[in-house]
Amino acid sequence: MDDEPLPFEMYDWQLRIAASFYRVKPEAKLGQLSTAFHYRRAQVVAPQKSGKGPWTASIIAAEAVGPVLFGGWARGGERYQCAGQRCGCGWVYEYEPGEPMGRPWNKPLIQVTATSEDQTDNTYRPLQEMIRNGPLSEIMRVGEQFIRLPNDGRIDVVTASAQSRLGNPVTFVAQDETGIWTDGNGMTKVATTQRRGLAGMSGRSLEQSNAWDPTENSVAQKTAETKVKDVYRYHRLPPKDLDYAKKAERRRIHTAVYRGSHHIDLDAIEGEAAELLEKEPAEAERFYGNRITAGMGTWLQQDRWDARGALEEVPDGTAVALGFDGSDVDDWTGIRAETLDGYQFTPTYGPDSRPCIWDPEEWDGQVPRLEVDAAVDELFGRLNVVRMYGDPPYWTSEMAAWQARHGEKRVTEWQTYRVAQMHAACEQLLTDVMKKNTTFRHDGCETTSIHVRNARKAARPAKRYVLRKATHVQKIDLAVVSILAHEAACDAIAAGQAKPKKKSKMLIMR
Repeated sequence: MDDEPLPFEMYDWQLRIAASFYRVKPEAKLGQLSTAFHYRRAQVVAPQKSGKGPWTASIIAAEAVGPVLFGGWARGGERYQCAGQRCGCGWVYEYEPGEPMGRPWNKPLIQVTATSEDQTDNTYRPLQEMIRNGPLSEIMRVGEQFIRLPNDGRIDVVTASAQSRLGNPVTFVAQDETGIWTDGNGMTKVATTQRRGLAGMSGRSLEQSNAWDPTENSVAQKTAETKVKDVYRYHRLPPKDLDYAKKAERRRIHTAVYRGSHHIDLDAIEGEAAELLEKEPAEAERFYGNRITAGMGTWLQQDRWDARGALEEVPDGTAVALGFDGSDVDDWTGIRAETLDGYQFTPTYGPDSRPCIWDPEEWDGQVPRLEVDAAVDELFGRLNVVRMYGDPPYWTSEMAAWQARHGEKRVTEWQTYRVAQMHAACEQLLTDVMKKNTTFRHDGCETTSIHVRNARKAARPAKRYVLRKATHVQKIDLAVVSILAHEAACDAIAAGQAKPKKKSKMLIMR
């Protein structure tokens, strides 16, 4: 067997991420640093041993001595030559007219970061080997904890136990396995501190991770859920309807998420996954299936909920049931609707067609009650609302007003603190989502999906449960709203309200 080291070549999926990360804005101007690019930072979520570490090492090497900054727009014929940067590889590139040109950092300051030294080795060891066995060894000096670069630049290793370099200005940061970076181990603070350092230098960052446990509110989860537009996210998910516990379907999941990683032997992955599955099924599915799965206590796995997504049009006048859960200054307020043939959706209201979801932080710290009131009236006017179940705390006055306007038979207080009733309602929706040949489907509302994922079972007597949050900041309000909407729809069907009304006949006697 030939032990000679081979040049690193990106897989197609790795090249796609690199091309996206370095995509230059059409309006970029010479002199801009991070703002010349579409993305300020990036996140890569890929399964165990798929090749994240070596690829990240190649990006770090490029950030250390390569043309990773925008150098203006080419007129055509300009050349980038590595020899001009004291590199002996001999690479030369001639630009086409209109292409963005590249230039290196004058003094790159880079950090490779993880929870421990063993974790940083996933990236740092491949980087060391790339440098030692290639032309970069002429200009980069490799050490155990840092690499010295030309012009007094450095690549440093930073861990949770050795954070003395945090707060330094940096041009690039590689953050490894951010799915286990949490408040508890101090790594959330590490991430935010590094981003402050990057902001001062107009630098950029790249985080990589396996799929995470959504109960831990990790850095990876926060990145995945951020609404800002300048974060690139790559997370290849398998088909949602496949069951990881079934061997044949597990093979299809592995085939999907490891596609393009040609060094992977799927039989070896199956052996590791099957063994881990015996004692830690959620961990096996995260590591090898690339799915975001929680451990014990999860009410409904997000992928099973998402698999029922099927966007439909709901015409005005359609018979629906509504679910409502209100808060004031902390939790969210929302309304979900469900047609009597099993399609659930987040309705919209107002001149801008806003979704019926109200986060207090977006409304000066308090839910806008007049907006909610206007939304309820609009929905009753636009749709044929046969039932509305609402959890009354904080909203008893509004519930009474809606009953007065729309009828007590249509608007009902439904207290979610009642253990027996809440347990039964949770089980009803859970069953209708999970069972085969179900008619239940939904609109794919992203907020609802996240809230479903955050919901945990809180044990109560008689083997019952109610729902609780995974953590204080992980909201579940839209999951509760979905349960209420489904309960109202099921009760309406049981009461015969889904049947078409018979047309009355007039008899004329002569």
